[in-house]
Amino acid sequence: MNIEHVKERMIIRVREQKKLFFSLIKWILLASVTGAIIGTIASGFAKAITWATEFRITHPMVIFGLPVGGLIIVGLYQLLREEKNSGTNLMINSVRSGEEIPLRITPLILISTVITHFFGGSSGREGAALQFGGSVGAYIADVLRLNEDDKKILILASMSAAFSALFGTPMAAALFPMEVISIGVMYYAALVPCVFASFMAQRIAVFFSIRTIQIPFPVTDVPEFYSSAALKILLLAVACALVGSLFCILLRQTGKLYKNYIENRYIRVFVGGALVIGLTFLVGNQDYLGLGTEIIHSSFEKPVGLQVFLLKIIFTCVTLCAGYKGGEIVPTLFIGATLGSAMSAFLGVPVDICTACGMVGVFCAVTNSPISSLLIAFELFGFDGMPYFCSVVAISYVLSGYYSLYSAQKIVYSKVTPKFIDRKTN
Repeated sequence: MNIEHVKERMIIRVREQKKLFFSLIKWILLASVTGAIIGTIASGFAKAITWATEFRITHPMVIFGLPVGGLIIVGLYQLLREEKNSGTNLMINSVRSGEEIPLRITPLILISTVITHFFGGSSGREGAALQFGGSVGAYIADVLRLNEDDKKILILASMSAAFSALFGTPMAAALFPMEVISIGVMYYAALVPCVFASFMAQRIAVFFSIRTIQIPFPVTDVPEFYSSAALKILLLAVACALVGSLFCILLRQTGKLYKNYIENRYIRVFVGGALVIGLTFLVGNQDYLGLGTEIIHSSFEKPVGLQVFLLKIIFTCVTLCAGYKGGEIVPTLFIGATLGSAMSAFLGVPVDICTACGMVGVFCAVTNSPISSLLIAFELFGFDGMPYFCSVVAISYVLSGYYSLYSAQKIVYSKVTPKFIDRKTN
């Protein structure tokens, strides 16, 4: 090898490193600014949801306005010509195929979600976060005239920022958008932007007192892993996979029933609101309305009844499939927490570890995102239960099959063999 050839190779490598360095600087700055913007929007959104929830709790009869609230939501979407309304699926399709995300989604999903919670619809808020995060990210990319590849990366980073600000799990938020798009493939090109946007958004949320940096549900009563407790937790993992699949199936089927029997969107959402009111009076309390964070917290303290997670599934399907907004992620955590809490009573395993495992197990089952599920477990519950979290996530991921909350999600590689299948979820 002559000296000239060596010099030429060195020059090429230096140029490559310079290109990587400038790309790194670009994405750190762009992601940090984007994370700050989205973190600010998310903080205001979180405060609005808190206000709406507190008002509903102190004025329980406001639930009778839910059908009217639904009419307002449908009217807003029709007024702004966002009748397609594909929600989080639109974000997934945008990253995969470049489908356009209009900026009008941001005010639509924010206002509609607040309306849903104000009147007592059973929904979450992180689904809304992914939607408005992706919408804002797409707008910023268009303003800066980024190319198509960079635009997709910024959309992923923006979704991370919104999820982090509202959920308070920056590590999981950094990976979740990259992992949820196509199962079996990680969009590592977005790693730096997603990480910086996620942590910046979390910092903004802490600044506005929306989040803290403390572990919200510390799990300390953890039995020895190499014992009968581990075998019992495996039964919980199987239950998580089955319940997660059931939730996905009922969401799809409820949506089909609504559309088959009630074609008019206004009548559909009105009927859905009336059904939620009827169900509330049937069960005799409002535990299944809104986010349900109080029930999630109480699930860690003592076992709840087996009917609780089933009722939350019903309330959420009736609400979201009728046309109300918010998302499925917090209801998923509610379902998982109450499932684990209920099973702890006859498994003979401490209630807090069962509740924590139930939350991450069902979350993994419905999102097909095992790495994000593990990080959520560590950030929400600490590391003491790590072997249990890993086992439950692994089993739930495999046994949940190809069901998903998101119809646009694709399984690129098989869950049980190293085989390329590239199929849509059920």
